[in-house]
Amino acid sequence: MSHNSPSAAAPALDIAGLESVYETLASAIDAVGPDKTELFLVKLALLSARQIGDAQLLATLVASAQKDL
Repeated sequence: MSHNSPSAAAPALDIAGLESVYETLASAIDAVGPDKTELFLVKLALLSARQIGDAQLLATLVASAQKDL
């Protein structure tokens, strides 16, 4: 797996970009329905992990996402 350095990483999304991602996710979750939401989110996470290509970064993101639920 490749390990991206901070300088090689894609730029962070601004607020408008995050809002767009939120809207896309919310629409997709609504479209798949409650019975498939968990499967959809796991599939999305695995596809994202493959695209990111850094297992340690994904572990850090998972830990961040678990906080304050």
